[in-house]
Amino acid sequence: MKEQLIKRLETYAKIDTQSDMHSQATPSTPGQRDLIKLLENELKEVGLEEVSYDENGYLMATLPANTDKDIPAIGFLAHVDTATDFTGKGVAPKVIDYKGGDIVLNEDLQVTLSPKDFPELSNYEGHQLMVTDGTTLLGADDKAGIAEIMTAMEYLIHHPEIEHGKIRIAFTPDEEIGRGPHKFDVERFGCDYAYTVDGGPLGELQYESFNAAAARVTFYGNSVHPGTAKNKMVNAGKMAAQFINKFPYKESPEHTEGYEGFYHLISVEGDVEKSTVYYIVRDHDREKFETRKDTLKKYVEEIRNAYGENAVELEMNDQYYNMREKIEPVKHIVDIADQAMNNLDIKPVIHPVRGGTDGSQISFMGLPTPNLFTGGENFHGKFEYISIDNMEKAAKTIVEISRLFAEKKA
Repeated sequence: MKEQLIKRLETYAKIDTQSDMHSQATPSTPGQRDLIKLLENELKEVGLEEVSYDENGYLMATLPANTDKDIPAIGFLAHVDTATDFTGKGVAPKVIDYKGGDIVLNEDLQVTLSPKDFPELSNYEGHQLMVTDGTTLLGADDKAGIAEIMTAMEYLIHHPEIEHGKIRIAFTPDEEIGRGPHKFDVERFGCDYAYTVDGGPLGELQYESFNAAAARVTFYGNSVHPGTAKNKMVNAGKMAAQFINKFPYKESPEHTEGYEGFYHLISVEGDVEKSTVYYIVRDHDREKFETRKDTLKKYVEEIRNAYGENAVELEMNDQYYNMREKIEPVKHIVDIADQAMNNLDIKPVIHPVRGGTDGSQISFMGLPTPNLFTGGENFHGKFEYISIDNMEKAAKTIVEISRLFAEKKA
């Protein structure tokens, strides 16, 4: 499996598939279509059936059941896009046998992946790792998930002695900008349950997520020559700064963990005449989530009261909700994943997702969808890496989940 996983991830990683929140197209970038077309051909070559690719970039395929047992149809999903936080152009992945200590990613730029900065790196001594060249992200989030699903399906095809029901897979666009499931056709997918393969380190099993909203706040000023600006200039940049400073300093991603929610300033842009800030709001607790949104609205009103009704404009939309609400009534699908990992001597690590997953939205669309690990670390930046050894375990977990669904119907 390892050679297949390496080859696939290297191939996928080299295609620039960063999504673009400013684009209204689906997929939001042409590179995503390039990867989807490649995957469409690969699915057919591997031997999957009913391979279909729609105009919005959703690619689906079927591995038919190899038993007459009445087994629920299950699905596995991964997203083709990579994060907007750091460049994904010109990815040059490297595979190393990690023997401990520092990893020099780029000697010329003096970029080093070190256990001093990332202590968890020490856990991977003796592993094969795929790393970046220090100038781009890797894209294991979530191209590793794609590689693992593809390799698991190929394994099941070559091992017909492993009984399984109907399995559907889907590769989707634009997860990183929160739009992954917006045009996903749950009825067409045709599953009873599904799993996203979009988690991090070995053993992650997640069925709780944030409630999430995105906000764009635009401030309108009045630009006047600074030499004659007294009592005339209104500085939109300063209005934005006042707004930003209203938020509790400790209620941000860099100061929170576990079930703690936050306000996250994504970006600031503009000048005296017009400035815009982008925020995301997150909390696992629905009531606290609504309170956070109300707090943001209150801060907008305070700026409006100080500068005038037309001085500020707010656009805020909910993105997804905590999937626990929809998964808990069918928690046996989490239990099956838990058992699959234990059968493979993998210790399940069950904790809430501190980020987005397509499963959050898809669960509320009627398809309960918890999240499985991929084996990666440090997503969305130049220090991203993934263990090939743990990618193999992820692929085997997919196989074992498929087997267990059939076994429980024996």
